[in-house]
Amino acid sequence: MSDSTGTGAGPRTTVAGRPVVRRVAGHRPRPVPAPGAPAPQWLQVLAAVSWRLLVVVAAVSLVFYATAQVQLLFVALFLALVFTAVLRPLVDLLDRVMPRGIATAIGLLAGFAFFAGLVAYVAYSVADQWSALQRQFGQGIEQITDYLEGGSLPFVIDRDQIAEWVANAQVWVQEHSGELASQAAERAGSVVEIFTGLALAIFCAVFFLARGTSMWTWFLNQLPARVRGTWQEAADAGWSTFSGYTRGIVFVALSDGLLALVFLSALQVPLAAPLAVLVFVGAFIPLIGAPLAMVVAMIVALAANGFWAAVVVGLGIAGIGQIEGHVLQPLIMGKQVSLHPVMVAVAVTAGTLTAGILGAVVAVPLVSVAWAIFSRLRTVDPPLPDEDEDPLVEHVGERGDGVPDEEGAAPARV
Repeated sequence: MSDSTGTGAGPRTTVAGRPVVRRVAGHRPRPVPAPGAPAPQWLQVLAAVSWRLLVVVAAVSLVFYATAQVQLLFVALFLALVFTAVLRPLVDLLDRVMPRGIATAIGLLAGFAFFAGLVAYVAYSVADQWSALQRQFGQGIEQITDYLEGGSLPFVIDRDQIAEWVANAQVWVQEHSGELASQAAERAGSVVEIFTGLALAIFCAVFFLARGTSMWTWFLNQLPARVRGTWQEAADAGWSTFSGYTRGIVFVALSDGLLALVFLSALQVPLAAPLAVLVFVGAFIPLIGAPLAMVVAMIVALAANGFWAAVVVGLGIAGIGQIEGHVLQPLIMGKQVSLHPVMVAVAVTAGTLTAGILGAVVAVPLVSVAWAIFSRLRTVDPPLPDEDEDPLVEHVGERGDGVPDEEGAAPARV
């Protein structure tokens, strides 16, 4: 059965119901894809990568959702690991001369004593300098008001405008007193949660310090024997990075706080000790904490000692930040946390958007641990050649005659 047409494509016939194109002189027929032909290679690769990316995104989203539902538990376990990483060297040292349980108790008491002493010192400094600070703060506000009224700024702000702003603020507080009270009640509930999480963290840290190795061995024994080596290797890389980062950042924060205390005390800035503690706390928040501490210290110096004192304080704390970034962190942490500054900035931003200040604090150590585990378990392919090298030449001796050079290099192979 055949069917001829007069179109430019040439005569067509049908065989078993399927069109067959016959070649005609001077005519190039278009290929007709067979039914059920596979998709192009590029489309198959794109589809394979896409569904794998969707699975990864879904898994990460599930982890974030589950963590948000048990945020208090996550924070408690994170703090327990921090306490363990910081106190583990002291407990291991004491374990050489006394039972492990007693060494753990002494280590935890030492950490608690340090924290309590720090809080007591800050409270004493605030109470001792509060009256002088009130007087200096009032004088500083008066100087700032005089400068706004008759300074060299392109605009003028008089006392009547300032009084109007204060009155508007008082009206706003009165109108929103109910909302402020409810927020205060919520904060009170948050305080209870904080103490609950802290108690859970200390409880877990006791067992991590005293029986951490036995607990990890028990966990490995629950896994199939063929995967225990991989889990152990990943755990070694992750814990080494996390403990190195934790101990390093604590030492760096202490150094920043001591330098800030000496610097602010030399300039006779009020509340030097609390401001130094603020610098200490800010060191735990990459990219954000140090600028915030610097701004607060500058405001106190501006209100108490004037404009130029605030400028000097800002430059001094910025210098301390430079010492931290270029001297202390490379010297103390070394290569245990090898993240590019761009990755640090992205991690801190993502953590802040996801969980606020808490996310900014935990983002960098978590990303560092994930990268350390990935780097340990991955299989690295040969690197790409440099732009100045010929990718076809593996090695060429200096003599270029196929004979090894003086350093024992292999003959040239092209």
